[in-house]
Amino acid sequence: MKKRVISAVVMLVIAFTCVLLSPVSRIIFFAVAGGLCAYEYSKNVEKLDAACTLWVMFTYFILHTLCIFFKADILVYVGAFIFCLYLALFSGVIHKKVGGKGALFTLAGLCYPCLLFAAIMSISVSDIWLQTLVLACAATWICDSFALFGGMLFGKHKVAPAVSPNKTVEGCVCGALFSMAAGVLVYFIFRSSYPMPLWLCVVTSLAASTMGQIGDLAESLMKRMIGIKDFSNLIPGHGGMFDRADSLLFSIPSTYFILHIAGI
Repeated sequence: MKKRVISAVVMLVIAFTCVLLSPVSRIIFFAVAGGLCAYEYSKNVEKLDAACTLWVMFTYFILHTLCIFFKADILVYVGAFIFCLYLALFSGVIHKKVGGKGALFTLAGLCYPCLLFAAIMSISVSDIWLQTLVLACAATWICDSFALFGGMLFGKHKVAPAVSPNKTVEGCVCGALFSMAAGVLVYFIFRSSYPMPLWLCVVTSLAASTMGQIGDLAESLMKRMIGIKDFSNLIPGHGGMFDRADSLLFSIPSTYFILHIAGI
């Protein structure tokens, strides 16, 4: 437990420093985090006798970073992604070790986690990056904590026993309810500098926590498929970068989308 707490504190200090320092540091931070997730994904896919083409995923992060720095048109972003899809398929043609199976896993990796991390990179330099990250992170982390406690105290009905045996309906409901309290807290924090309606904070927090739980299940599904407990041991007591980012990959883009549609 001590190792887990120390790792969490160090991880949060690094993340908050990079995110708050400047737009450039935010882009680099999320690009590096995405690259680490891609690496973990690629290494674990090897357990399925598939050679994923890691350099294609790294190429996508580089191209997306350049698009952000040069404020490219949306068509250039789309073109960069499509180009990397072509590279993924072509890598299966030119590398016998990769083959069709590896090419398909590379395509999957470009979509998850790479595309979602690329979206977060773009969100991190948007006009509402701070509101988005605070709402999404607060809702997701509070939901995770209270879902755990709620499951331990009241859990009886399994959500997806074949994917995540410990996750219960009661725990998910507890986490979602307390995530709305996080929305109320964010409302009072931002009401003087970045005003948002109370109802929007609450609804967005509920949606973010729900999507975060879906993201957690999605990653659990992948780990079940591969046959692993964690994607790596990069962060002592917490697993790998992918294990820590799974919920946020779903909750941050969802939060941004809702706030953007609401006109914030």
